[in-house]
Amino acid sequence: MASVQKERSFFHPSGRPFRFTILAFASLLTFGSYFAYDIIGAVAPSIIEDMGAARGTVGTMYTMYSIAAILSVFIGGLLIDRLGTRKASLIFSSFVFVGAAVVAFAPNLAMLFFGRFIFGAGSEPLVVAQSAILARWFKGKELALSFGVALTVSRLGTLFSFNTGELIASHFGGYKYALIAAVLFCSVSLIANILYVFLDRKGEKILQLEEDAEAAGDKIVLSDIKKFKPSFWYVTMLCVTFYSAIFPFTALSTDFFANKWGIARVAESSGGFLAQVFNNFLHMFSTAGGITSIIIFTSMIAAPFAGHLVDKVGKRATLMIVGSLIMIPSHLLMGITKIYPAIPMMSLGIAFVLVPAAMWPSIPLIVEKKRVGTAFGLMTMIQNIGLGLFPFLNGKLRDLTHSYTSSMVMFASLGLFGLVFAILLRRADKKEGGVLES
Repeated sequence: MASVQKERSFFHPSGRPFRFTILAFASLLTFGSYFAYDIIGAVAPSIIEDMGAARGTVGTMYTMYSIAAILSVFIGGLLIDRLGTRKASLIFSSFVFVGAAVVAFAPNLAMLFFGRFIFGAGSEPLVVAQSAILARWFKGKELALSFGVALTVSRLGTLFSFNTGELIASHFGGYKYALIAAVLFCSVSLIANILYVFLDRKGEKILQLEEDAEAAGDKIVLSDIKKFKPSFWYVTMLCVTFYSAIFPFTALSTDFFANKWGIARVAESSGGFLAQVFNNFLHMFSTAGGITSIIIFTSMIAAPFAGHLVDKVGKRATLMIVGSLIMIPSHLLMGITKIYPAIPMMSLGIAFVLVPAAMWPSIPLIVEKKRVGTAFGLMTMIQNIGLGLFPFLNGKLRDLTHSYTSSMVMFASLGLFGLVFAILLRRADKKEGGVLES
């Protein structure tokens, strides 16, 4: 009896073991969706060959996701408010799983696009639900750590996608198997969500927890928009240009590296499948998908240091200027020279660390607390407009010109516009009291 009581106290909802078990399941919520989002880009060369698809078609798959993501901004936070994080997160996870399954088993392109739409409708609000879950359990405790762990696990999904996608396709006999792997990972995320629901229900009953309204708050209140200062709009425009030069580029960069440099899709290995997976990670810098994942790999390693740097020195607008500056030559070097792409991809990874680390924490500093939810929701919506448009343009330019040079000039130009917005932000911040630079 005493041992049973001891076990109960060890795993009591108020204790760290219980909280960190919640963290493990909450972190897995988005692992599958990150893998499934990028698997299209990871196996783009195989999709193009096996389906006879145009590059613009691959870009459209990302566009359909972003259209759904834009619409979900208006309903995601509302569902969390109305239903609570448990029911809402299950709905979003189910959408992610069903969307990934439709994509994997789609008999034609129309159904594949429809699957990506369903997937996008669940994936973006699932990130908001995850934030609400972490705030519910870790606010006033290990909140920063919990967000860092969840982001790392999510980005592992992207890392695995680019480093195993083509390997799965070649080993099992077609890109469809990589899409099926995405379904399996999304099912793991759905199971993790179900297990979280059981634990959360138990913890809520014992601790009498309440929903954190602020954490679920990427919702747009139209009356708030006219109250935003110029600095918010400059950050938002920098956000859309910056991310539009990163993710739409990675959507077809695996094909780009294989096409222009003849880089192998899979590292040579004579072992079994798991040995080949391990070997692919070891040869990340010599496979097309691996080089694409350098951006994410760099950010996973350097993000904690960048966050500490921003907290310590401030200079947020200056860091955004530096990050935008780095992006321009990185894209141009890959577009107009034959320099091995791993080098400019590492510099892009540095930019991908600096700009987000300075940009996202800037919003609570320049927007009133009661309007932060609207600010993040609006910023995310505008960001997804760019993420919907530029993958399509990237593919179309490649189909029309038969090279990626024009696309890389387009992405470098986005970096230039981002630089302009970052400079304007620094000037606006100086007029508004210099809160970003302090």
